[in-house]
Amino acid sequence: MFAVIETGGKQHRVAVGDKIKVEKLTADKNGILIFDKVLLIDDGGKTVLGTPYIARAGVEAKIVGEGRLKKVTVFKIKPKKRYRKKAGHRQSYTQVEITKISGS
Repeated sequence: MFAVIETGGKQHRVAVGDKIKVEKLTADKNGILIFDKVLLIDDGGKTVLGTPYIARAGVEAKIVGEGRLKKVTVFKIKPKKRYRKKAGHRQSYTQVEITKISGS
């Protein structure tokens, strides 16, 4: 059984037991989250699609940890104008473990 959820402007395909990194969420460490924006649920024989979301469906997850990804270098240049700008960015994330998928 798997589901497709939307969080942080991205879509993730998840199954029970999966650990995924999502955009940083404001919640307690070792807390429980419920993702209610479920786009698709498939249990092997039956597939339910939402328009755009499935009503009364949810994916429950446990927060495992938080962190920051590797640095991404941003380099801007305008040729022949002596304009160069270099910057770096590290995106924060929350790692969650999927514990339960429920829905109609």
